[in-house]
Amino acid sequence: MNLLTTKMKQLKEQKALIPFITAGHPRPDMTVALMHELVSCGADVIELGMPFSDPMADGPVIQLASEQAIAQGVGILDVLEMVKVFRQDDENTPVVLMGYLNPVECMGYEPFAKQANVAGVNAVLLVDSPPEESAELLKYLEQNKLQQIFLVSPTTTSGRTKMICQHASGFIYYVALKGVTGSADLNTDSIQADIEIIRKYSPLPVAVGFGVKDASTATAVAKSADAVVIGSALVSLLGECDDLDTAKKAIQDFIKPIRKALDSL
Repeated sequence: MNLLTTKMKQLKEQKALIPFITAGHPRPDMTVALMHELVSCGADVIELGMPFSDPMADGPVIQLASEQAIAQGVGILDVLEMVKVFRQDDENTPVVLMGYLNPVECMGYEPFAKQANVAGVNAVLLVDSPPEESAELLKYLEQNKLQQIFLVSPTTTSGRTKMICQHASGFIYYVALKGVTGSADLNTDSIQADIEIIRKYSPLPVAVGFGVKDASTATAVAKSADAVVIGSALVSLLGECDDLDTAKKAIQDFIKPIRKALDSL
């Protein structure tokens, strides 16, 4: 069984915390250590961003993080190597690669899936690769025991939600906002209503991201969801860190209160 599926089943009675960081940000030599720090502070799953030059679903914070990582030479092979090194000391925390289809296409679906599996990746979330356009990629992912995470948004129709749920694995990622990552405020009533529709069509856990920025918003969405994804707020803090110790302290101060708040539900 895929490690992500196993972990989410283990957390059935808890609320999963899925922090996002961009690989190579603020410095490439920090990423693996920051992944371990996230786990020590309570992360259940790590969403690792693959730097891309045109991250259209991301707001200015993650766009800048991608730009800075790319400027330091970080590409898709470097991201896979980071996961491989992380796996030397952590075989239990699922890693989801988040990004866009272009770098994967350039590498080739089959080579990407094979190398991602060898590195220890468990799933991929490609914003611009919806189910109806993912058949070939999904074939190679499945051959290499990788899952593909799909998105449902506030503008997704009920019929399309049903179709997405039929193709989904791992968990379903509900985009809580109509804008890009890190924007606007959350409407918890709308989130709850949309999650209820998702649950009609799938038994998979539902994770909510885009707009979760602190313990308050995390607990608000976790009342309806099984997991919360938090990215822009954390990436912004890391962008202010010049060294590893400062970055680790930023993670501790940010993640631990969220973990504590989720555990109190």
